[in-house]
Amino acid sequence: MKVLHSVHPDDFKTYQTALIRERFLADGIVKADEINCVYTHYDRMIVGGVNPVSQPIELENYANLRAEYFLERREIGIINVGNGAGTITADGVPYDLNKLDCLYIGKGAKQVTFAAKDAANPPVFYLLSAPAHKTYPITLMTNEQAVKVNAGDITTANHRTINKYIHLEGIQSCQLVMGLTILHGGSVWNTMPPHVHDRRMEAYFYFDVPQGQRIFHYMGEGTETRHILMDNYDAVVSPPWSIHSGVGTASYSFIWGMAGENLDYTDMDALSIPEIR
Repeated sequence: MKVLHSVHPDDFKTYQTALIRERFLADGIVKADEINCVYTHYDRMIVGGVNPVSQPIELENYANLRAEYFLERREIGIINVGNGAGTITADGVPYDLNKLDCLYIGKGAKQVTFAAKDAANPPVFYLLSAPAHKTYPITLMTNEQAVKVNAGDITTANHRTINKYIHLEGIQSCQLVMGLTILHGGSVWNTMPPHVHDRRMEAYFYFDVPQGQRIFHYMGEGTETRHILMDNYDAVVSPPWSIHSGVGTASYSFIWGMAGENLDYTDMDALSIPEIR
């Protein structure tokens, strides 16, 4: 499992393109019939992708977790971003997920497997996992059940719908917060104006990015920004000191996920657009 170490904001100011990608980007995590995970030292978050096609895939135990099984001391949130439906089986109980459905599995589940309903139209599962101190129940939430908030405006190219799954008033967890944002046609900016939250890290995972298009994801302190180019099914880690915002060359969707001090979705410190440098 690839490991991403923590970076000081002063050091980040000296990074060139290749080093930014090496230290923050989780690419290549979605591959047919594979599970690929990246361990980060930001709140010990793990990001990963699972793309079962011809056979079920088990959530494996990684040596660097020093655990008896993956969820011995962890919780996990999973969202299906593929067009095909899939089944996640947790300790013998199956849960069916269509596109944009979310499953939370709490600490203590010993065996988790991922499978496709139809190999010709397989699911793509994106997962986030954080340390957990308490067991919360396994909970399936469909996209229709998610709390939806419309934000932005077409005149500023950031009209979007925010879908909340794992948060203070939604699926209960120890420290995971997770949901997704869908940009409306003609809108390309996400999370604009940007913000930071010193009490939590955040990871973005971009999906439904049209072929040949890209995302300019912005990082760094608000007065010292850098960008990283991202493709479909790429994830990026944003430290607590970094803004997280992005603009695409076409409309797209993305999953946001956090871990840290609290579960309050609104715990953020906003920057005004004129402040950004």
